[in-house]
Amino acid sequence: MRWSDLVARSPQSGLAHKELGLVWFCKAYGVEEIELWFDPTPSNQLQLIWILDYLRSEPYAAERTRLRQVDFDLLGAHSARLRDHTIRQLDVTEFDFEAAAIAWEAYRSPTPELCFGLLSQDFPGLPFLKPAMEELLAELPSPITGLGATETRLLELIAEGHNRTKELFQPGGLLETRVFDQWELGPLLEGLASGPMPAIAGLDPKLATLAAHDARGHNAAYRRSRLSLTEFGKAVLEGREDFRRHNPIRRWWGGTLLTSERLWRWDRASRSLVAP
Repeated sequence: MRWSDLVARSPQSGLAHKELGLVWFCKAYGVEEIELWFDPTPSNQLQLIWILDYLRSEPYAAERTRLRQVDFDLLGAHSARLRDHTIRQLDVTEFDFEAAAIAWEAYRSPTPELCFGLLSQDFPGLPFLKPAMEELLAELPSPITGLGATETRLLELIAEGHNRTKELFQPGGLLETRVFDQWELGPLLEGLASGPMPAIAGLDPKLATLAAHDARGHNAAYRRSRLSLTEFGKAVLEGREDFRRHNPIRRWWGGTLLTSERLWRWDRASRSLVAP
């Protein structure tokens, strides 16, 4: 989706300005104030620093930008919640623009080290940035189990008997994931159910033959699946085995390519980054 998909067609030209930049639109129509609304979820915070990094080089937009941050999920919020809850209204300062640029560059870097460094900094104008960054770091493999936070939670729920993907994937469901959306959970689950030593059994084998763009086929296969932990999966969950010592990985974390030979890990107990 692009920003212009949500803008009405111009009564003068009949055009929806789909190929024009947001800053051009604001200038052309004399926009006096640009409000950016964001909630604390990591994906929202990443979008925020990305947009601020862009707007800092556009004086017209930077001077008119105001930030509205809330401590609840905006996507599912009812209008009454917007009225009844406190909304932090902030003018975006040069320090905030600079902080966003530093954070965005850190996330795009080829190692997670700069992101880890952000945890020791203060960002008063971006209060949800550090918690979001720590949630993202927690998705790096554990030095004990080789699993990220969401992968660990998936195994825990399956061990408790929640064997249907519908109850695992649905928004606001048992998983309560804040980093991955429901469309990203499928590949995450498939990664745990494949490889030389899978941790999960019962995933429909037809998934391996479906085209990547076949959303309907993938959805049907997920619904047919009845999940359970393998003996190896139980050992991983109990911390007796390291999933990544037996199964390869090739996955992006920001600008960092995680591979079996170059595997950065996150120790949640000590809140520390473990280099390959």
